[in-house]
Amino acid sequence: MARASARHILVKTEQEALKLKQMIAKGADFGQLAKKHSLCPSKRRQGDLGEFGPGQMVKAFDNVVFKKPVLEVHGPVKTKFGYHLIQTLYRS
Repeated sequence: MARASARHILVKTEQEALKLKQMIAKGADFGQLAKKHSLCPSKRRQGDLGEFGPGQMVKAFDNVVFKKPVLEVHGPVKTKFGYHLIQTLYRS
């Protein structure tokens, strides 16, 4: 069974997600931005969601974590919770 670890930043609007993504591209720290801006309780851990398997997260989230390149920041990804920027830390 595949396993992965990811971190994310959850915000209300696509615009906010795009702004944060731009800041990360310019060298801002993903974890610090997660702490400051994310609406998810994982913000206390700099957005870290720990390790999980397929099907434990919503489908749109899984599609990024299990299919897109590792260590790149992907998004905004829209789910029922809002807009996510997702970074897969590793996948096995």
